Amino acid sequence: MVVSWQDFERAQPELADFGRKRIDGKVAYLATNSTENGTGLADGVWPRVRPITAIIGAGKCYVFFDPDSRRIQDIERSNRFSLHCGMSDSSGSSGEFQMMGQARRVESAQERAAAEAVSSFMPAVRFQLFELMLCSAVSTAYKGGRAQRQHWSADTA
Repeated sequence: MVVSWQDFERAQPELADFGRKRIDGKVAYLATNSTENGTGLADGVWPRVRPITAIIGAGKCYVFFDPDSRRIQDIERSNRFSLHCGMSDSSGSSGEFQMMGQARRVESAQERAAAEAVSSFMPAVRFQLFELMLCSAVSTAYKGGRAQRQHWSADTA
């Protein structure tokens, strides 16, 4: 089961706020599955991690991709993803946020306009829009040198 950012926010407002502060309009790292072979890699599925800028607004989490990007090929082959926030320093002082789920291509001009309206940048017209829908999320805050985690799953919401 996957849900929109708005549904996640209703179920876990504090965790959603923590996540928004760490990924909205900032560089985050998107992991997808790739079937591309690299030097020395055997055939099969391999993880691929790339920087992206996610946009949270209008109740959704969006990403714009260049149509020539391998990210689109990966997402369309298997719509599963994991997104992890960038870190402010090596001690994790700002905390970590990770979400997993499925990506959905957005074809609606009206929904694209809504995504552009909440975006911190103006994407090129040729860029393709996807919504990142959540199945789970986890935060990690480091208090007194100890990791404190909060987990959420759409299946148990």
